[in-house]
Amino acid sequence: MIAVTSAVLLIIMSARFVRYLAEAASGKIAGDVLFWIMFYRLPNFFELILPLGFFIGILLAYGRLYVESEMVVLSACGFSVNRLLAYTLIPAFFIAMVMSSISLYLSPAGTNMAKQIINDPKAKSGFGTLVPGRFQTMSGGRVSYVEGLHDKKSRMENVFVAEVIPKTKQSPQQVSLVFAEGGKVVEKEGYRYLELHNGYRYMMENKTLDYQQTGFDVYGARLDEQESSLEPSNELDGLPTSQLIGSDNLAYQATLQWRISLSILIPIVAIIALSLSKTDHRRGRYIKMLPAILIYLMYLVLLSAGRGAIEEGKLPPQYGLWVIHAGFLILGLLMLYFPGYWQRYKYGRNSRRGISS
Repeated sequence: MIAVTSAVLLIIMSARFVRYLAEAASGKIAGDVLFWIMFYRLPNFFELILPLGFFIGILLAYGRLYVESEMVVLSACGFSVNRLLAYTLIPAFFIAMVMSSISLYLSPAGTNMAKQIINDPKAKSGFGTLVPGRFQTMSGGRVSYVEGLHDKKSRMENVFVAEVIPKTKQSPQQVSLVFAEGGKVVEKEGYRYLELHNGYRYMMENKTLDYQQTGFDVYGARLDEQESSLEPSNELDGLPTSQLIGSDNLAYQATLQWRISLSILIPIVAIIALSLSKTDHRRGRYIKMLPAILIYLMYLVLLSAGRGAIEEGKLPPQYGLWVIHAGFLILGLLMLYFPGYWQRYKYGRNSRRGISS
């Protein structure tokens, strides 16, 4: 389980980090906060990776015991399916408790912290990447230069900003040059502005030497920020679990059931993996890996669809995701016990036929 979880986590984090670097390169987010965002997003990654790692771990471990005939020896010595199931469910319930702490507490807290970092004015506007004494391109195509940064990059000294104003029906394309003694980023009415103090603004028409000079005490320029894909797609994922409990809001109830479902899923997939791990040395222990992964994915897809159905009012919350869990629990128990019952039934029928003949 640890090996599979680590491998899948490394793959997912590498892919996410490459995408986050692209966000930082395009100026949507400051580069110095990427590692913190990755750190706070770790519980979100574990929510789906840890059950998968445990599921595949059972398939590989028990599959090897079947391939090497260890399970045949255990069965011959009186080691029953019920005993094997009990031994399997002990770590399953332990991992389910770990998953409960992740899905109910760590994941919402991490999502909320990551959201705060992403929405921070210095990180959101790209000013966290500013380096004193260097020309840099910001969001919106602006070119900036800052001679000095103070107070954790919240206050700028001797600022230069250049940008091209697109052509409109009323005015031709223009170039704006702004020089200021200082500046900072402020947030007003949900928008972020670059607020400069004590400087001059020069407006020039493109390909001409004519310009207009304007002096100012305070100058504000709205920062045209691009939406970042780093922000959580579902705002409910960052809400504390205590706020969801007892709510009549369908979206809140669906989110709470989803968080609880991630823990209930683990013992159920353990039963399914136990039933699918049975094989022999001819077929190998990987023969049932594909159908097992398909069943696991179907389980997750149905849970996700059920969550959406609860939010839209199409599925009653009292039934909710519990019906899906019950269905897969029954499926796992049937897969585990039905072959044995069927073999005993055929053996008894053949024995009765032999006696009657």
